[in-house]
Amino acid sequence: MAIDMSEHQNSHSMISGALATPELRADRWMNVLYLARKWEKTKNPLSKEQLLISLKNLEEIDIYFAYPGAIYLKLLNEYLQENDTKAFLRLSQRISTNIISKKFHRDVSVWDGENYEDEPFNRLPQAISRIKTKPYFEVLSVVPHARSRWQHIKEEARGVRRPEDEFIYETVVVGTAADALKGILLNSDIGAVVLYEGFEPGYSNQDDFLRVFKDVIDLSSVEEDEFLSLSLAQAIKKIRPELDIFLLSDQNIEDFSGKKESLIFNRIFYQMEEPLEIHLAIMEAIHCRYRTPFFDNLKKYAERPIATFHALPIARGKSIFTSNWISDMGEFYGPNLFLAESSATTGGLDSLLEPTGNIKDAQDMAAKAFGADHAFFVTNGTSTSNKMVLQALLVPGDIVILDRNCHKSHHYGCVLSGAQPYYVEAFPLVEYSMYGGVPLKTIKQSLLKLKSQGELNRVKMVDLTNCTFDGHVYDVRRVMEECLAIKPDLIFLWDEAWFGFAHWSPLLRQRTAMGAAAAIDEALNQPEALAAWEDQQKVLGENPTDEMLLATRLVPDPRSVSVRVYQTNSIHKSMSALRQGSIVLVKDAKFEHVESQFHEAIFTHASTSPNLQIIASLDVARRQMQLEGYGLVANAMRVSLEIRKQINSHPVISKYFRVLNNSEMIPEAFRESGLSEYNDPNVDWSKAIEAIKDDEFIIDPSRMTLSCGHAGFDGTTFKNILADKFNIQLNKTSRNSVLLQSNINNNRSDIALLLSVLNEISMDLENKFCKGGVDYKENFQISVDKLVYDLPNLPNFSKFDDCYRDDPKSDTLHGDIRRAFYDAYNESGCEYVLLNSPEIDERLKSGPVLVSANFVIPYPPGFPIMVPGQVITEEIIEFMRKLDVKEIHGFNKYLGLKLLNKKSIS
Repeated sequence: MAIDMSEHQNSHSMISGALATPELRADRWMNVLYLARKWEKTKNPLSKEQLLISLKNLEEIDIYFAYPGAIYLKLLNEYLQENDTKAFLRLSQRISTNIISKKFHRDVSVWDGENYEDEPFNRLPQAISRIKTKPYFEVLSVVPHARSRWQHIKEEARGVRRPEDEFIYETVVVGTAADALKGILLNSDIGAVVLYEGFEPGYSNQDDFLRVFKDVIDLSSVEEDEFLSLSLAQAIKKIRPELDIFLLSDQNIEDFSGKKESLIFNRIFYQMEEPLEIHLAIMEAIHCRYRTPFFDNLKKYAERPIATFHALPIARGKSIFTSNWISDMGEFYGPNLFLAESSATTGGLDSLLEPTGNIKDAQDMAAKAFGADHAFFVTNGTSTSNKMVLQALLVPGDIVILDRNCHKSHHYGCVLSGAQPYYVEAFPLVEYSMYGGVPLKTIKQSLLKLKSQGELNRVKMVDLTNCTFDGHVYDVRRVMEECLAIKPDLIFLWDEAWFGFAHWSPLLRQRTAMGAAAAIDEALNQPEALAAWEDQQKVLGENPTDEMLLATRLVPDPRSVSVRVYQTNSIHKSMSALRQGSIVLVKDAKFEHVESQFHEAIFTHASTSPNLQIIASLDVARRQMQLEGYGLVANAMRVSLEIRKQINSHPVISKYFRVLNNSEMIPEAFRESGLSEYNDPNVDWSKAIEAIKDDEFIIDPSRMTLSCGHAGFDGTTFKNILADKFNIQLNKTSRNSVLLQSNINNNRSDIALLLSVLNEISMDLENKFCKGGVDYKENFQISVDKLVYDLPNLPNFSKFDDCYRDDPKSDTLHGDIRRAFYDAYNESGCEYVLLNSPEIDERLKSGPVLVSANFVIPYPPGFPIMVPGQVITEEIIEFMRKLDVKEIHGFNKYLGLKLLNKKSIS
């Protein structure tokens, strides 16, 4: 059955519908409820006709969900035919409320018809017995049986439940591979899939809903009938790799079970197996994901009566709860926090520095969840994660291609490792005082430049931020493939501090480091990879020019490439982890050669007394995302897309505020698809797919840059107003914008609060503008002009001073940042010059050259506009003089710029 997306398009585009697919049903149920209220109030036959259409559209989707089930839907249709407006409204209200609130997950009574007032629900099955609620999920069964047998399959699954079961589930039955894919895309509650051999493909070329995902994720194998169960399992894993899949076959399963391909299934059963065995296998598989090795042991540790003779007085809480002065701290946090504190690594605990027990187990589970080969927990933030990777993989004199706009931890990592940064510039967004991402052409130019200078052998790493603070997401696979075509042994570090959640979006996963690395690995192992490289070599010839290489979509030689990818994630920024919870993910074909030095980096940076609660939260965050991350991320997308739509279409709010769209955040040259707005209802499938697959940059849909300059507010002032007056918190600001970020914590109530606050502020501005005199209007416009139009140019990195460059005659950009950093420790070799001093202007004209002694990082924009050893230019001074921010790290306005004295360093 083809799902009609037209109703959903009324408010959102095709692409936004695809990003928030699991929320499609909730939207349709709310539409039914809206029409039901209208029908009950007016008794208008036209409302009934609208309900008939809406209910039909809903039924196309509801077959992929266990709740409310076919009998409830049949009742709704009966009430509709009988014109019983009151009963229809009451039942639709109950069902809609339970779906939106997910009450059916935790309250067994909503499945029990006896609780539905005044109605003869003896026709309804007792779906769940009245027992204490357990974690709930749904199982998708794909069967070849006639539809008349489907209810029996559901009842059979209910019949094998046991009181001692750890979880509880309901079964959703479909009959084709196409419906199976729709089910896992639409229903985020599905936690396991059971494939009964013999089902049909069921594809239709007219099915737009599936086509969007087929075009983004290669599902072509599903259309092959030779072994449809295997093909379907492979397709499911590409969309939701966390799902457990079981096969029931009437073939010779002994032969197939010994083949590599069979490993995709958790277990293979002969089709006549006892249903209880299948039930137990499902329970065990879900338990494997539910298990949190460290957190489980920490809870057990907290329950034990332990006497502590180690150096952590706060452990067990005795010094807190018996205190006359600080017992309020114990009351605030509760006893478990202190009972679970220890500085010991025995007694069921483990060492983060060199884990061999439950922490090692938890890290291995995290690696599998993210599609990595290895994972390392970090309890002092991704700043430390980045420095660990840089120190482990680089040595003094190595060159790293580095985004100048990256987080300061990467710059400091170069100082620590002694590697020389070759800074590459991101495209500027001057009108918003921010940078985007680094164009691929710029990265390739840097590699080719170093190659022409005979220094390509020194380049060890490309280090980029994905996504950027403001939401710019790279085509990660293309960047790595083209760079590897120039230098096959490059290591890649992708700082994905803000993008960890993307693994659980089938559309965004391909743009993550681990997702792209897996895709490259798979592609390189295909025979087509070598053929593509050989064909390209024939076109390029033996000595291609740099211009040819820059203009060509390069492919690497699969025989010489090693995929070496590192990804750092701030788990606390997008998942349910405590502050400073971070992770390093590794997919490195040569990791065994650097593993010892990687552990040395861990010993260098990790505390010998890590916070156990942070480690536990990393463990639990992995559990949550593996079991419900798909639905949570889809909801975050929905929240963001709704905020965009509501703000930008509001007649009053949009006068003063707007969420910047793709065309405003990404220059046209990097949007090959031409996509300008996620919520554009005129965007068709082909345009949407082209954007996700091929655009050099896309905007992370969860990140919303809210322009506030037209309201007369700079970002910092507006951020403080939202926090102090309206209890709305956010992170980042620019000169004329603030950054809003939706995450798995947000709901529709948050949308309503934000909109009401913006409306209140906008109405206040409207009133002031109407009542204010000419002076007020002129002053208001002056403020707006200053924020929106009178903006300083963003300065590029200049160069390192010649004394910090290996070859002053070369025009390459790398330099010895480490030596410059430590030269500044010599006070006699440094000087200070006031920013507005005439001496600055004189030296810019006549010398001696101005050389920065340290990092200078204004917030906003939050990147180093000067680094140790960098030559300070007129553009940098102009930018500094126009800055009106209060927080500038590395700069004291009373002392002035700290400079390295050329005489002392030459």
